[in-house]
Amino acid sequence: MIKRFFKYLFPSSEIREEAKAQHAFTADEQRLIEVCSSPVEKSFEIMLSSMQGLDDDEVDTRQKKYGLNETPRAKQLNFFQDLAQRFKSPLVVQLLVIAIVSGFMGDISSGLIVSAMIVLSVGLSYLMDSRSSRAVEALGKRVQSRSVVIREGKEIELPIVELVPGDIVLLQAGSIIPADLRLLMARDFFVNQAALTGESMPVEKNAEPCSINGRSVHELGNACFLGGSVDSGSARGLVVNTGSHSFFGAIAERLAKREEETSFDKGLRSFTWLMIRFMLVMTFSVFMIVGITKGNWLEALLFGLSIAVGLTPEMLPMIVTFNLAKGALSMSKKKVIIKRLSSIQNFGAIDILCTDKTGTLTQDRVVLLRYMDARGKEDIRVFKYAYLNSYYQTGLKNLLDVAVLGHDDVPALNHTEERHRKVDEIPFDFHRRRMSVVLEQAEGKNIIITKGAVEEILRVCSSVEDNGAIVPLTGEHRAEILRVSEDLNDEGLMVLGVATRLLPREDRTYTVADEQDMVLSGYIGFLDPPKETAGPAIAALKNHGIAIKVLTGDNALVTQKVCEHVGIDPEPIVRGDEIEAMTD
Repeated sequence: MIKRFFKYLFPSSEIREEAKAQHAFTADEQRLIEVCSSPVEKSFEIMLSSMQGLDDDEVDTRQKKYGLNETPRAKQLNFFQDLAQRFKSPLVVQLLVIAIVSGFMGDISSGLIVSAMIVLSVGLSYLMDSRSSRAVEALGKRVQSRSVVIREGKEIELPIVELVPGDIVLLQAGSIIPADLRLLMARDFFVNQAALTGESMPVEKNAEPCSINGRSVHELGNACFLGGSVDSGSARGLVVNTGSHSFFGAIAERLAKREEETSFDKGLRSFTWLMIRFMLVMTFSVFMIVGITKGNWLEALLFGLSIAVGLTPEMLPMIVTFNLAKGALSMSKKKVIIKRLSSIQNFGAIDILCTDKTGTLTQDRVVLLRYMDARGKEDIRVFKYAYLNSYYQTGLKNLLDVAVLGHDDVPALNHTEERHRKVDEIPFDFHRRRMSVVLEQAEGKNIIITKGAVEEILRVCSSVEDNGAIVPLTGEHRAEILRVSEDLNDEGLMVLGVATRLLPREDRTYTVADEQDMVLSGYIGFLDPPKETAGPAIAALKNHGIAIKVLTGDNALVTQKVCEHVGIDPEPIVRGDEIEAMTD
């Protein structure tokens, strides 16, 4: 048990050496890599868990060690700490000094007025900021995500924050990925990782052991990460990292450690210090001139201090806070929450706007854009085959199937599904990367319709439809097909191949062995289309002198096409590995 415990804390030397050779992984990432590269039984051994899950005592122990499964947030200041932070402003400090000096000189009314300005300014900014913070917290409390967990052999539903490393979670379409986990089993499992990578297309995951092989951690084929969601299929996962130890949590922790000063704060502080320096010079000059000429140094001191009081704009903090508060109230009517008043000026002073692509410039949904024959010409027959394949497959439809079934040209098929009867189905798996349905046709034959990755479809095809004729699939045809597919990829489309095969009508079970000697019909191409409002918004920003930069983890070619469509110049494109090689 002790040996297993240390292996849980410290990944094996082989894994560490591989990680060093590829990337400077953290200890949490190394543990995830080791678990994902091991068979299921070994993964349970590393995490000191089992298929029955953890018992209550072990959960308590791990929760004390790792904390709650929630992403770190910026430290919240209490009432007195918040006020102290606001009173640190150089302008507020200057006004406090002026109020004290005014009282010392006997000008009680001036001292009280300045003090009132300080209280109103600080109090108003505190009330506006705290109200915004409460609104954000209320929104967060309304969303209480839960997850189905196996503990002591029983399925129970728990808040995600209560998960610990070693828990077994059940996932299905619509589930939130509750932590960084290693899949133990998966069926037709597709995950949306847009929150981490910006990639709009769902990513297929499986339960087979895999190694890092020079890739990023989030590219592990059997790992899912906090922040993702399940698009289709079902799976069972072993929790490896939670909270701040997760991939997403580590990013949130770095962001929560410090709060950057806004340009407005910097500008106001710079102006205040300039005014203080000018005031000190004037006060000292007046003090020296009056003292030397009149010889009454006490009178010179009082006169110099009165100059300082006169030069100080006592109303400035109040005016600034009032205007920022008015802006926050105006934006709240447009359902915008301002967490920091000073950020309003930053928002209005933007000259470069960095934006995400997925869901911001695009609709964050997959649509079927093209269907064509092997030579790239539009062909409704290819769409009919793809439609029948998606219509008759069982289980949850993934995003690509939904896009096919919801296409505008479905009515043109004249209810073709009614003229077919389903005989059998050969389900999708990640090794073949294709799926097939077997249908009975009115002509007295059965037809297998297969769709999947172009390379995998070509692997089982011996013929191709060429201008209405079925001809042998030669090397020349194969090169042409791959070229058309690559051209479609260059346009930013995700491409699937569609193939068919006619068989005698038989009452039997069909298997993967029947996926051979097929006829390639053509391709279908999918895209996450740009929003209709993105183009006008980009044009309006440009008219205001704001440059747009797109930051995304999506494919460069896809991003380039989207940028061109909404009016953003995509050049130059800088990849992440190029940025890593740059100096600051």
